[in-house]
Amino acid sequence: MSDFTSGFWNIYIVVLSLLGIIGCGVLLYSQSTHKVDPSAKHDGPVGTTGHIWDEDLTELNTPMPRWWMWLFYITIVFALAYLFLYPGLGTYAGKLGWKSSGQYQEELKKADADYGPLFNQFLGQDLKTVAANPQAHAIGERLFLTYCAQCHGSDARGNKGFPNLTDKDWLYGGEPDVIKTTIMHGRHGQMPSMAAALGSDSDIQNVAQYVLSLSGSTADPIKVVFGKTKFTACMACHGADGRGNQALGAPNLTDKIWLHGGSADTVMETIRKGRNNQMPAFGDFLGEAKVHVLASYVWSLSNPQPQVAEKQ
Repeated sequence: MSDFTSGFWNIYIVVLSLLGIIGCGVLLYSQSTHKVDPSAKHDGPVGTTGHIWDEDLTELNTPMPRWWMWLFYITIVFALAYLFLYPGLGTYAGKLGWKSSGQYQEELKKADADYGPLFNQFLGQDLKTVAANPQAHAIGERLFLTYCAQCHGSDARGNKGFPNLTDKDWLYGGEPDVIKTTIMHGRHGQMPSMAAALGSDSDIQNVAQYVLSLSGSTADPIKVVFGKTKFTACMACHGADGRGNQALGAPNLTDKIWLHGGSADTVMETIRKGRNNQMPAFGDFLGEAKVHVLASYVWSLSNPQPQVAEKQ
């Protein structure tokens, strides 16, 4: 990777860019100053290239219109002026010192100044109260569709590997403050591979059958018996009864809600290889005020609230 950040590439980009622009200028000049010699011999009439098709379709050898030629010259001058004022030549920052990140930050400041009061008015309110506010609910829905729907779906029902937010099954807890913490700081759910701890592949099959039996799914009764004794390796996270641990994000195995699928093969794959899921943190990006409104909306998805208009 260091090869791409060395000084050579800076020089390479500068030279390549300038040579490309200068080369265009030289080519344009050479073509715009060329004149047809009337005394020269041609295969066709004077002022043509000598190429004729279909008996009378002749390719003329005439210069470009002057106005068209000057447009090309203006483009070249504009390119050189642009590269002088703005970044574009390797690490050269440009005379004006403009940065896309700087412009982005300025736009964020302007947006915060314009819309900050709209979000801040809800920040001091209880999340359940905010969830019942129709204006806050509509804002939260827009935030969800913009930042969360890519993973959880526009209907918030999730997908394989992404939790359904419309039910009451929560890996880390479904209280409003917990949801806000999840959005603010993100989550990193990791289940280690249990292949070494369980031993043979038959033990993995047995434990998978026992796990399926916990939720009432179809399972081999003989393998369930053997798997129960090996399930002790999983109790530290999922508990002796398999009901999980929200403090760790360990899922409840006694219901039929599966994040990665509930088939025997999928359960064995999870035991054998483990899982590694991560939800990014949005606190620094959105700010607490926006996260507050978004968290109230996410909570309302599994706890529908009667919308009460705020008193004026």
